[in-house]
Amino acid sequence: MTTPLLEIRNLQVEFGHGAGAVRAVDGVSLTLSQGKTLCLAGESGSGKSVTALSIARLLASPPAVYAGGEVLLEGRNVLNMKASELREVRGGFVSYIFQEPAASLNPVFRVGDQIKEALRLHRPEAATDAEVVRLLQLVGIPAPEARRKSYPHELSGGMQQRAMIAMALAPHPKLLVADEPTTALDVTIQAQIIELLAGLQRQLGMAILLITHNLGIVGDMADEVAVMYAGQIVETAPAREILRRPLHPYTQALINSVPSLDEDAHRLKAIPGAPPLPGSFPGGCRFHPRCPRRQPECAEKIPPLLEVAPGRSVRCPYWNLPP
Repeated sequence: MTTPLLEIRNLQVEFGHGAGAVRAVDGVSLTLSQGKTLCLAGESGSGKSVTALSIARLLASPPAVYAGGEVLLEGRNVLNMKASELREVRGGFVSYIFQEPAASLNPVFRVGDQIKEALRLHRPEAATDAEVVRLLQLVGIPAPEARRKSYPHELSGGMQQRAMIAMALAPHPKLLVADEPTTALDVTIQAQIIELLAGLQRQLGMAILLITHNLGIVGDMADEVAVMYAGQIVETAPAREILRRPLHPYTQALINSVPSLDEDAHRLKAIPGAPPLPGSFPGGCRFHPRCPRRQPECAEKIPPLLEVAPGRSVRCPYWNLPP
């Protein structure tokens, strides 16, 4: 069998030590193959970004503690790597696009110089103005020769995000982690960025881990979806299957909360309550306080992640009950 590009096995991440340790990621397992897109979905605070940052061991330790599990990149465990190996992985193997491009770009350096720095670190032979212009052109920035000399504040939010994507692509990574890449953008620009990422993936053949709370964008580019809640994976499935027939009550609630142009709705279908904070997870099924299908025993023990069909798993013993 071919070794997966990314394989996370039973990852456990805590913050703090001893009795005061708070577990933010609890037994997460994911697999992503070359050239594919995996969407990791869930509300804020579910552990998506902590999981994503763990791929390149970017969490400051302390306070973060990798309490268990493995993060394998083509079979190599990142959690056991030395600092010199991590420098090659960060940017060279896996690159990140973060939520707020204005906060990620250095305000005192020109955009082209920041892209050239990524080239110097991972592709020094290509650290030229011509390559910077080519990358800016690749991500659809008009007048790239002029824009490489711009400071971040001189670009719109959409252009800043495109510049961030150019910087992430500069080292030719095998894996691109896009952590809520459209959060701060308006709806039109969001669609453009998603279309851009999908086109770049087809052109360059890289794998993408897309982090989002909006399942409305999943159908545009994802092959597989993993839904995360309170530090755990609660459902995994092919993208089309999960959109056509979500099984876990939480996945159903996420999809129902996305506004639709086909419905004459005056009010969004919000999920009642709020997601629990790490360290305050309820006993039993962590979604049961907000679940419309909860049973008395749901508060007693954590349900396992059950495989209910080939390629489909769900963390709910009552997934087939009527809503």
